[in-house]
Amino acid sequence: MRRTLAIGVWQLCMAASLLGQMAGMSTRTPDPAAKIPVTKPSNVTFTKDVAPIVQQNCQSCHRPGEGTPFSMMTYEDARPWAVMMKQMVVTRAMPPWFEDGKTEKFENNRSLTQAQIDTIAAWVDAGAPEGDPKDMPPPVDFVAGWTIPKPDIIYQLPHPFAIPATGIMEYQYVIVPTGFTKDTWVQDVEAAPTDRSVVHHIVAYVRRPGSNYFKGQPTETFFEAPKAKTDEKAQKDDVPSDWLVGYAPGQPPDMFVPGQAKLIPAGSDIVLEVHYMPEGKATTDQAQVGLVLAKEAPKDRAMTLSAGNEDFKIPPGDPDYRVDASFTLRRDVTLLGMHPHMHMRGKDMSYRLILPSGETRNILNVPHYNWRWQLWYNLAKPIDLPAGTRIECTAHYDNSAKNPDNPDPTKTVTWGQQSFDEMMVCFFNVAFPADTPSKELLPMPKTETALRTPSSPSQ
Repeated sequence: MRRTLAIGVWQLCMAASLLGQMAGMSTRTPDPAAKIPVTKPSNVTFTKDVAPIVQQNCQSCHRPGEGTPFSMMTYEDARPWAVMMKQMVVTRAMPPWFEDGKTEKFENNRSLTQAQIDTIAAWVDAGAPEGDPKDMPPPVDFVAGWTIPKPDIIYQLPHPFAIPATGIMEYQYVIVPTGFTKDTWVQDVEAAPTDRSVVHHIVAYVRRPGSNYFKGQPTETFFEAPKAKTDEKAQKDDVPSDWLVGYAPGQPPDMFVPGQAKLIPAGSDIVLEVHYMPEGKATTDQAQVGLVLAKEAPKDRAMTLSAGNEDFKIPPGDPDYRVDASFTLRRDVTLLGMHPHMHMRGKDMSYRLILPSGETRNILNVPHYNWRWQLWYNLAKPIDLPAGTRIECTAHYDNSAKNPDNPDPTKTVTWGQQSFDEMMVCFFNVAFPADTPSKELLPMPKTETALRTPSSPSQ
């Protein structure tokens, strides 16, 4: 199973603008001296009642340097935003969580209980009182810039990359040599922008020695992906581009329990894929990836795999277009978590297992997908899956004018990297014996969708 983590679900590149849309109010800092009217007296205070909720559910993102519109580290930080806090939690807009609660239990379920929502509402209705400072719980010890513990190794883009104020940008890639002379096991890994306002996503891939993935491209320099050559072949002894970690709004770092870790083979490079989206002001970013190394070789290797479908054509105006994908496991694995991925027209997605016995088991249902939040759903009880299990995913898309996020309902929509294109990818994390060659997990060629190649899906 994965280590429980206070996941940063409000790390949103456009947090201020989104909050404004959801709250229907300005996100400019309120006047801290403004009086909040008492509409319903209560004994609820910040220090005794609200601070523990905020520490558990909010501070991992609502702290300095995390790109959120305001901090919640102290009473003085949170009080000016009290009215908005109430509105966000009462409408369940925050913290964002989209599975329907009818399948599995998820360890990173950040949705508040009704009692927690009532507590925050009562605090605001009482005028947002501070309470006795002695009731304040001890502060959480965060590592500045990271959700994971302090990294043992940090890899960073070679220099700040300039992002213009406007325009559509192609994905940027940088190949960073690890310098590892022996196989290295990674316990925790996180990708982090230095300017979250313009970073739509980051994906870090592991490129093994001899891989054809971006073969011949220079290291430590920015480039755009060339068209794939028809004679390129997948790595014979491993996957051609192994997903290490991703960053996107709501996407957590990878953190595993002792005995599980991701592998970076000796001599490998890290390929960083960064998608920048100009937000009206020229700026720079120098994204980085931090690694916490495992203290010893693990029993199980963790890996991110995916089922995907890129052969769809969503007709203009179609409000409920269906796309399916599946992945058949060739070896026994343990399923750790799932991550549905679509773009602006994504409507819903579900995962189910078809076991070798023929039994069907629904394991995730996201009935109201929100493309602004790239959430993982990490199982509270990982599921052991026998070889031959098929992981099936079904997604629906709303390409109609009734979809407020649809940029053009008159367009036939196909697979593409930009957010105004579409994708259908069902990511999932698995663990398996560390001495198993990862190629043995992948479906047989031409029968199922395997791990992505250099045109890997974005976040």
